[in-house]
Amino acid sequence: GVTDKLVVDGVDKFAEAFDGLLAAVAGKRAKILGQALNVQSLAMAGPLRDEFDEAAAKAAKEGWTRRLWAKDASLWTGADEAKWLGWLDPAIDEAALRALADEVKAAGYGHAVLLGMGGSSLGPEVLARTFGPAAGHPRLLVLDSTDPDQIGRIEGRIDLAKTLFIVSSKSGSTLEPDILHRYFYAKVSAAIGADKAGARFIAVTDPGSNLEKAARDDGFAHVFHGDPAIGGRYSVLSNFGMVPAAVLGLDVAAFLASARMMARSCGASAPPAANPGVQLGLMLGLAAKAGRDKVTFIASPGVAALGAWLEQLLAESTGKKGRGLIPVDGEPLGTVQAYGADRVFAHLKLAGEDDAEAEALVSELQTAGHPVAKITLANRESLGQEFFRWEIAVTVAGAVIGINPFDQPDVEASKVKARELTDAYEKSGHGASQQPLFKGDGLAFFADHADEGAAMGKDGAGAADLVGAHLRTAKAGDYVGLLAWLDRDGAHEEAILAMRRRIRDRLKTATVAGFGPRFLHSTGQAYKGGPNSGVFLEITASPAKDLAIPGRKISFGQVEAAQALGDMAVLGERGRRVLRIDLGGDIAGGLERLEKAVAEALA
Repeated sequence: GVTDKLVVDGVDKFAEAFDGLLAAVAGKRAKILGQALNVQSLAMAGPLRDEFDEAAAKAAKEGWTRRLWAKDASLWTGADEAKWLGWLDPAIDEAALRALADEVKAAGYGHAVLLGMGGSSLGPEVLARTFGPAAGHPRLLVLDSTDPDQIGRIEGRIDLAKTLFIVSSKSGSTLEPDILHRYFYAKVSAAIGADKAGARFIAVTDPGSNLEKAARDDGFAHVFHGDPAIGGRYSVLSNFGMVPAAVLGLDVAAFLASARMMARSCGASAPPAANPGVQLGLMLGLAAKAGRDKVTFIASPGVAALGAWLEQLLAESTGKKGRGLIPVDGEPLGTVQAYGADRVFAHLKLAGEDDAEAEALVSELQTAGHPVAKITLANRESLGQEFFRWEIAVTVAGAVIGINPFDQPDVEASKVKARELTDAYEKSGHGASQQPLFKGDGLAFFADHADEGAAMGKDGAGAADLVGAHLRTAKAGDYVGLLAWLDRDGAHEEAILAMRRRIRDRLKTATVAGFGPRFLHSTGQAYKGGPNSGVFLEITASPAKDLAIPGRKISFGQVEAAQALGDMAVLGERGRRVLRIDLGGDIAGGLERLEKAVAEALA
C-alpha cells in the first residue's frame, strides 16, 4: 500500500515538475519571439480569481490541453465533438492560392463580391475591412443579405463585366448564397454573355455539395474545397477564409505562418499556466457560470472588424441549453457606471495605435473590479493569431460551461420556419401576415403573444408607451437586442447605434444589434438557445425596390419578410420577449420616429 501511494504521488510530482518545465520553455519562447507574438494579460479579482486558479490546476491535472488536441470528446459532452476539430491543423494548398492571387491580379478585376452567410462571410469581411486590397487586386465586398435595397446597393457599386464573384457555402445548400448566385449569374450572363459568365465565378464548398455540382454545370473558373471536419465558424484559416484572402492579394503564406505561432503557443505541450487560449477560455467559461455572460469587446479602430467574427464564434459555440456567452460588439463606449456586474471585457488593441479613450475606460473598469482580458496585436498581419487563440478559448469555455461547442441546434429552427413560409408563398402566391397590435406615429407594432399584446395595448397607448412597456421588462442581468431587417448601410447602423447608447445608459443593460438575415447565422443561436435574458426589438420595413429571383416564384423582399416572421415566431416559441416594429416604406423617417419613441419611452 505504501509503495502504491508513493508511485501515485511520485507521478503527480513528476507531472507538476514537467508542466513547470514546459511552462518555462513556453515563456522563453515568447521572449525570443518578442513582438512577433501577440500579448495577452488577464485581470480578475475576488472569487473569480480563486475559481480561475482552481480551474487551471484542475485542467492541468486532467490534461485538458492534451485531450483537446487528441480530439477527446469526453472533454465536452462525449457526443460528436471529435469529428469537428479539423481546424486545429487545417490543410492548405498555399501554391494553389498563390496561383489564384496571380490570376486575379492579371485579370484586372475592379471588385470581388463574396456571396455567403455566417462562417463563409464573416471571416472574409474581417480580412477585407482590416487589410483592403493589395496593389492591383480587387476590392472585396461581402454580401450576406436578402434585403433588396442592400443587394441593389452592392450591384450599383460594381461593374458586372469587371467583377469576380465568390459563392461560398460549406453545405452548398444554404438558401441565401443559392439565390444570390442565381441572381448575379443571370446578371453577368446578360452583361457579357452566358458563355463567358461562369469564368467570373469561383466556389468554396465542401466536396460533393449541391454548390459544387452547380458550379461544374455553370462552368465556374474554380472550385475550392472545404474540410468536412471544420465547422463554418471555425473555418476562417481554411479555404473559406484564405481563398478570399488570396483574391485580396494578402500574403497567405505569411499570414498562416503567423497564425501557427499562436497555434504552437496553444499547443498540446503548453500547460494551462502558459497556454493563452486555455487561460482565456477558463476565464470566459467561469465568468459565464458566475453570471458575467456578456462578453463586451472594446477594440481599437485598426482591428475593430474582428468583433463581428467573434460574435458568431462565441454565440453559436456556447449559446445553448439555456447557457452560454452573449457577445456584445460595437456598443458605444460609456462610463464605468453604465456597466453592470454581468459583464466581462475583452480589450483588443493594435500596437502603436492611439486609442486613449478606450484605454482609459478599460483601466477604470479593471480598477472597479470587472474582469478584463487585454490582448495587444503586434500588427495587422498577426490577426490570424487571434482567430486561433479565440477558437481554442471558446472550445475550452464550452468545456467549462458543459456544452458541445461545435453544434448549433437552434439555428436550423429559424431556417425551417422561413422555408415553410417561402414554400407556402410559392404555392399560394401570397405570404403569411400578422395583425398589428397598434398602428400610429407612422409605425406598426406586432407582438408574438396575445397576453403580451394585451398588456401593452392599453387604451390611449402610443408608440412610446409600447416601446417603453417592452423595454422595461429588462431587469438586471438582461440584455436588449435590436434586430433590423434592413439594408446594413451607414445611416441605418448609426440610427441603431444611437438607440443602443440611450438604452444602455438609461436601463444599465447590455445591448446587442444585428441585421437580418446575417444575425440568424451568427448570434441567433444564443438569442434562442442561450440564457433567456434577451429583450428584442425586431425592426422590419418595406424595401424601396424589390428584386426577382431567377427560377423562383418568390422575390428577395418576400424571402426577407418570411425570414423575419419565422425568426420572430421561433423567438416566441422559445419564450423570448420580442416586439416587432414595422417602419413601412419610409425607412429613414421610420427610424427617426422609432428613435424618438425610444427617447420618449426612456425619458
